[in-house]
Amino acid sequence: MTLGSAMTTRRTCFSLSLAFAITASLPALAAGEPPERDRRSILAMAGDYKVRFDMRETVPFVADYKPLEPKKSGGHEVVRVIADRGDFISLQHMLVVEGEDKKPAVVKHWRQDWTYEPAKVVVYESSGRWTLKAVAAEKRKGAWSQTVWQTDDSPRYGGVGRWVYDHGVARWQSDETLRPLARRDAIRHPVYTWYVGVNRHALTPTGWVHEQDNAKVGIRDGKPVTYVHEVVVNTYDRFNAYPVAAADDYWAKTKAYWAEVRAAWDKAIATDGGVRVTEEAQAGSVTGPKLMGLADEIAEGKTETAKAAAEARALIAGADKARPLAALK
Repeated sequence: MTLGSAMTTRRTCFSLSLAFAITASLPALAAGEPPERDRRSILAMAGDYKVRFDMRETVPFVADYKPLEPKKSGGHEVVRVIADRGDFISLQHMLVVEGEDKKPAVVKHWRQDWTYEPAKVVVYESSGRWTLKAVAAEKRKGAWSQTVWQTDDSPRYGGVGRWVYDHGVARWQSDETLRPLARRDAIRHPVYTWYVGVNRHALTPTGWVHEQDNAKVGIRDGKPVTYVHEVVVNTYDRFNAYPVAAADDYWAKTKAYWAEVRAAWDKAIATDGGVRVTEEAQAGSVTGPKLMGLADEIAEGKTETAKAAAEARALIAGADKARPLAALK
């Protein structure tokens, strides 16, 4: 080994040690309490970031399917802790982009909720349908669920896994879960109609990475078929040389409204053991444009929070025009 490579190796090990240090062993907690190092790992994902999105279809499993070209993009994203009750942590993502007037504009992005030893988790079942699924006692012991919500706070997918800390990396990996198509695929009207994927979060020396291993599945000759595998690597590197304040200003103006929206979705899901929301390619869910638009009106001073929240509650209550999910099983 050369002197240069030895120094590089030592620097890499030192950087990994710094990332691992925030999850160092702490005094044992009472039974049922979440490990503090798990909480610190989740909370470490909050911050200001430059994000790179890298999505690649890899191996086809149908002879006449040709993998699409890799899709790459990026941007600036703020992640804020909007709830922390010990065994429950909620992280809200917001993109900061340049508007048509060259001024910073904020796009409320996805939300991730973490629950320690969850009794139930919201899972994607089929097109436009999400179910509140019980988690077996042996599966939830020592585990965290991660529930991902769409831009309008309607559900997207949920999974259960455990934080582990071997080989100097703090990482969490979900069980295999079903997921609706992301906008990047839905707008292309592909032959596949949903994903079966594994979701992984890991801390890095400069932030964290969100990785996905997806099978893209559709119906062919009356049977579900995997068309292709996809690898997704979304990298979050700490960076604040952009108008971070725009995101915090947007959230200060709209957080009360979004709290009402979250409560309305929670009520709808709890009432029927799940929810039905029509999916659309551009917005993810049919409720998206209206709910997002109401928030923009609040931020711009065009409407009051109470009025917008009342409209949102009515919209969410009417999102499921079919029978309750329990009656459909």
